[in-house]
Amino acid sequence: MSNQTTVTEFLLLGFSDIRELQILHFVVFLVIYLAALMGNLLIITAVALDHSLDHHLHTPMYFFLLNLSFIDLCYISVPIPKSMVNSLTNSRSISYSGCLTQVFLFPLFAVAELSFLTVMAYDRYVAICQPLHYEAIMNRRACVRTAASAWFSSILSSALHTGTTFALTFCGGNMVDQFFCEIPQLLKLTCSDTYRRESGAIVFSACLSLSCFVFIIVSYVQIFKTVLRIPSEQGRHKAFSTCLPHLFVVSLFLWTLTVAYLKPTSSSTSGWDLMVGVLYSVVPPIMNPIIYSMRNNEIQAALRRLIARRLFTMNVKL
Repeated sequence: MSNQTTVTEFLLLGFSDIRELQILHFVVFLVIYLAALMGNLLIITAVALDHSLDHHLHTPMYFFLLNLSFIDLCYISVPIPKSMVNSLTNSRSISYSGCLTQVFLFPLFAVAELSFLTVMAYDRYVAICQPLHYEAIMNRRACVRTAASAWFSSILSSALHTGTTFALTFCGGNMVDQFFCEIPQLLKLTCSDTYRRESGAIVFSACLSLSCFVFIIVSYVQIFKTVLRIPSEQGRHKAFSTCLPHLFVVSLFLWTLTVAYLKPTSSSTSGWDLMVGVLYSVVPPIMNPIIYSMRNNEIQAALRRLIARRLFTMNVKL
């Protein structure tokens, strides 16, 4: 394969070719995928329907949570279904166009995830540290503009990475040591000056990620300083139980992405790359519904109201 025009498909070598392990991989990923779908769909249903009917969740936090749940649905749907199909059918192939689609969509939703996690940290900062100014600062126009900026930066970053990656010449074969088309693994297959071509995209993404991380850390430092001054132990416990899990997910997400995308392409084994890839592609969409919603009394109350309304409607019809 002397150039990229001769590459018609890639082979994903992330998991074992032993049939029993392929079936196990399929079952585990199916359970994880269904759990992520159910958790995030419940959040979207609760927030969207409650917003249209009772307005109990008509706040900026739930507007951003709605976006985050949609992102998580799309984020986990980029790599997981294709990987499950390959394991079930004992196949490793993905078409060139399919790989291109994954390379574009996965960074898009990854950057969107990071952007909205950052926005939600700022929302918590304003709510806890400046409660009297919350409605003025987090008004409807500000929320819409913030969300639009997050999506725009995500699309720009993804387009930059996709363009620079597929402008390279693939001459190192078509075997990708990952369970989806990951940019660092694709760079191992090129014979172009990858670091020169990718430098702009890497610098842009690194600056964006670093800015988000610093912003989140500063927000939580201020939050913790304010929380420690709360006289009520119950109030401190509630604030910490909300903020600490958020900080944990953000740290895990950023650490694994940094390891995967900013390390030299030949500095680690395929087993380590696979573990890191699973961590940053699977864990956040599973953890976010648990952290932000299933432990949230307002979300639980909204789901109970929706179920009760549905049962009442069914009884009336009967």
